[in-house]
Amino acid sequence: MNYLAHAFLSFNQEQVLVGNFIGDFVKGNSLDSYPEGIQTGVFLHRRIDAYTDSHPLVKAGQSYLKPKFGRYSTVITDIFFDYFLSKNWSKYSSEPIDAFIDRTYETVFKYRELLPERFLGMFEYMSQQNWLLQYGKIEGMQSSLTGLSKRTRFDSKMEEAHLYLQEFEDEFEIIFLAFFEDLKSFAARKLKEIELEYGCH
Repeated sequence: MNYLAHAFLSFNQEQVLVGNFIGDFVKGNSLDSYPEGIQTGVFLHRRIDAYTDSHPLVKAGQSYLKPKFGRYSTVITDIFFDYFLSKNWSKYSSEPIDAFIDRTYETVFKYRELLPERFLGMFEYMSQQNWLLQYGKIEGMQSSLTGLSKRTRFDSKMEEAHLYLQEFEDEFEIIFLAFFEDLKSFAARKLKEIELEYGCH
């Protein structure tokens, strides 16, 4: 999943949100240097990503993309799902999405002294350009995917992926709505398990 979904699936726990947000930037033994709540968020991030990657509904969505985008289909569906989470936000939260996004940025910034430099460089651009809000627009999708395309080693063609979102929006939305119900239940259950397993509260 992408950043908006990881933030939402932190269930309003500050340190869990921070860990969930930086999960891709924490490697090996460096995890031990973080407070328990942030460690919990990193573990949760990894469980969410593994569950997403193996889910049959997600694979069904990727089947629209694989003929053109190949292995990059997993990245594209992650970003598409943030678009649909934004679009359907009122189904999942009574808090306005703008307020949630502002609070997310403030929470991450509050812990900036603890966070990896590589993440902070990216986060500066994210917050300045308000990526989390932009994910809810086709133009924002295009900008995000084009930026990723420029950073890939191979010709990913991701700058064209927004056209597939426009063409198959109804199909992708049906998949997202069904999948996200499964993912919410999984993430809530897994968070409790991680807290019990690692003694984090």
